Amino acid sequence: MTEQNPELIAGRYQLVERIGQGGMGRVWRGLDQQLFGREVAVKEILFPPGMEDGDRAALLRRFTGEARAAVTLSHPGIITIHDVVEHNGAPVIVMELIRGQSLAAAIRGRGRLPVRRVAEIGAAMLDALAEAHGARIIHRDIKPDNVLLTKDRVVLTDFGIAHLADATTKLSHTGIVIGTPQYMPPEQLEGKRPTPANDLWALGATLYHAVEGHPPFDAEGLHALAVAVFTRPHRPPVHAGPLAPVLDALLTKDPAQRVGAAEAAEMLASVLRTSPPPADSSAGHGPVPEPEPAPTPTPDPRATPVPAPDAAAEHAPASTAPEQAPSTTPSPRTPTVLDSGSAAGTPPRPVPDRPTGPPAPEPAPEPPAEDPVTLGATPETKHGERASARRRALTRRSVVLGTALATLAAGSVLTWTLTRDDDEPGGGAAGSGSGASSVTVVIGVDAPLSGGLSSMGLGIRNAADLAARTANETRHVPGVNFEIKALDDEAVPAQGGSNAAQFVSDEKVLGVVGPLNSGVAETLVPPLARADMVNVSPGNTDPVLTMGPDWAAGTKTRPHPTYFRTIATDVDQGPFAARYLHGEAKKTKLYVVDDASAYGAALTSGFTAEFTKLGGTVVGTEQVDPAERAFAGLAERVRSSGADAVYFGGYYDAAAPLSQQLKQAGVNVPLMGGDGILDQQYPTANPKAEGDLATNIGEPAEESAAGQDFLAQYGKAGYREAAGWYGPYAYDATWTLIEAVKAVVTANGGTLPGNTRAKLPQAVARLAFDGVTGRVAFDGNGDTVNRRLTVYAVNDGSWATVTSGPVTR
Repeated sequence: MTEQNPELIAGRYQLVERIGQGGMGRVWRGLDQQLFGREVAVKEILFPPGMEDGDRAALLRRFTGEARAAVTLSHPGIITIHDVVEHNGAPVIVMELIRGQSLAAAIRGRGRLPVRRVAEIGAAMLDALAEAHGARIIHRDIKPDNVLLTKDRVVLTDFGIAHLADATTKLSHTGIVIGTPQYMPPEQLEGKRPTPANDLWALGATLYHAVEGHPPFDAEGLHALAVAVFTRPHRPPVHAGPLAPVLDALLTKDPAQRVGAAEAAEMLASVLRTSPPPADSSAGHGPVPEPEPAPTPTPDPRATPVPAPDAAAEHAPASTAPEQAPSTTPSPRTPTVLDSGSAAGTPPRPVPDRPTGPPAPEPAPEPPAEDPVTLGATPETKHGERASARRRALTRRSVVLGTALATLAAGSVLTWTLTRDDDEPGGGAAGSGSGASSVTVVIGVDAPLSGGLSSMGLGIRNAADLAARTANETRHVPGVNFEIKALDDEAVPAQGGSNAAQFVSDEKVLGVVGPLNSGVAETLVPPLARADMVNVSPGNTDPVLTMGPDWAAGTKTRPHPTYFRTIATDVDQGPFAARYLHGEAKKTKLYVVDDASAYGAALTSGFTAEFTKLGGTVVGTEQVDPAERAFAGLAERVRSSGADAVYFGGYYDAAAPLSQQLKQAGVNVPLMGGDGILDQQYPTANPKAEGDLATNIGEPAEESAAGQDFLAQYGKAGYREAAGWYGPYAYDATWTLIEAVKAVVTANGGTLPGNTRAKLPQAVARLAFDGVTGRVAFDGNGDTVNRRLTVYAVNDGSWATVTSGPVTR
């Protein structure tokens, strides 16, 4: 299934748009053609690459059987699964499309939640789990991402991966472990047969995270996390109040001693009885209005948290379930079931996302180290039977932990990334032509190295590596050898904060290139700025990052003095399109339409202002519902207006039917949009798209001699992945940091000062040099002064370059 070739699944489910992409699967918004076009979420499961045919077939049988068993569940607290089918050798789950916000999104947006609210959520979850456990179904992956909050429901999601309590088929020899380590009990890490007690531990970990603002166990790396879960008590809750005994009872390591569901329900009921609701609270277990939570302490930047697994993003990498919902901030379309913190619901397209979610709260600092645990053989002791018993216990624990770690390391259907320094080309040393560098400077690279946007992210990483190698080979900064440290953000906004903590805690990292996505930037940039770490992005286009949230109202403020970017922004697309339509296409009367999103409104407001300034006339304006697909009335109004073109601010899924229906109504004029319609799905879904136009931020490297030289050098370096659209901008971003290091070293008499990290932002602000994308320099807000864009047109069913140029002429 692809955006370019949408399919009809099982003869009835029409795919409309991909709303999620992850290591486990893809999520689509679809229509059930046999039930009058009812909207559904369609989840296509992706098996790990390289799986043997026998294991694949066995997993397919088990997965399909379990998912079909989950179809029998009927409870308001459990997402409804409508159908389970097989498509192209993989299971496809069809479920209800829920509009709401995940618990993970609520925590990211507001920090820790009030005790009563968490108790209400926990009671509702327990009620749903009782229904599932009564049907002999174990969820096995309870976590904040899989808890959806709507106006009147708390919904457990992703039962499609649940394991039947009486299942006998096991695939342990393939290393398949389902779950998320921060919320997995010791027995699940050990690979034991799942029981309802597994879900109760995960419930406790989830509620702990909700009320404390961080998981009960947090460590750097899978090994350290597993050690903590097996051997250490969870960190004592600070904010839980009357919930603390419930959390302690649920997080008991021995499942035989762990509290049962009935007793846990009574404990939660007691908490609710003793915690009066807010004055405006409504009854029931659903989310209720609440005061702003108290701010959580600022974390120690030296703490390196575990990246949040399975968080959603623009393209929802890493096991993003369709049940995960967007935040309540403006998004490019009507909120769908994607999780928040990114441009949730943004359709796949070869451009970065538009941030819609609030920054994730900083992770809590790592607690003081506890007594070390020795793994493997235990030293001989002569302290009698008691010591012998302790030795046996430790040996068994070591064996269990070793088995668990080996199983986890083998990979799984639900993959997680706890830490990652990429080991592909560019993941380590960047080459040292001098061979005698006395000081190593590490440049961090944050990009999506896996998932749906990995082709662009890998190009960014490779381009940064090429810049570092070139600097080393030419000894551009004598006495300094450059390396890159590439971390995968999976295009998941929550991962940005985690990666930032890793960069900040590494004293050799003096600056960061990236990220690609504006949603990730919202969580990556603030902690870097607090640590005085310079950050240069080759892909972020959201104007808020450099001009503040009130830029559209005319009030510009620079939120982060350490943040810069080498590419133009959304602010430039509308004016650039206006100049093209008026000056080159000779259009004088425009009908302007947007989808009511922040992105669409930004494009049309800039376009309208520039077009009228040039002497053109806007003969009509209109806003449409981004979910709308019937535009006959609008087409008639455009026809009556006499417009000779239509400008659309929004995304291709609404633009394509609008363009087609305009042509069908006899309005044979071009529709032009921004990079939100620049996707092959647009002409594929719209046979009338010929001649329609779009802008893209930046210009192809092939258009300049410097760009051509960069591509030639990139090719000679032997990278497997193409440089892509953002590679040249990443190359210049990396050279920005290299030149800044050189300036600091030169100013310090040829040596690297101890406070180089704090000096680099000022050095970057003063830079000006010729890069492969043109002149590299920044204005007072950190935006590039070399703002260039490209116009594309649909030609013979595909997008083709028309012209490139600067924002202003």
